[in-house]
Amino acid sequence: MGGSVDPKNGHFIGNWGEFGCPTPQRIATYSLSANRQKPFAGAGHAAIFNVFRRFRHQVLYVVPPSLPHTLNEYLNSKPGRLLEGGNEE
Repeated sequence: MGGSVDPKNGHFIGNWGEFGCPTPQRIATYSLSANRQKPFAGAGHAAIFNVFRRFRHQVLYVVPPSLPHTLNEYLNSKPGRLLEGGNEE
């Protein structure tokens, strides 16, 4: 593999893609064991409040369009026609 000598300093700089850098030292990595993690920590609390928040933000998109539909079904039913003064047919 074609390593070369650095013409300025006269030392070997490594093969292609390896520029003679020393391996990094003193890199600390931390991890938490699987049995110490709490994957569902706060899930119940968050679920209750997220459902309430989502319901509160979406209720005005769902309920008002369904009200005329329900009223229309009632007015086209037998009791609704009788209430409006129509006949039973």
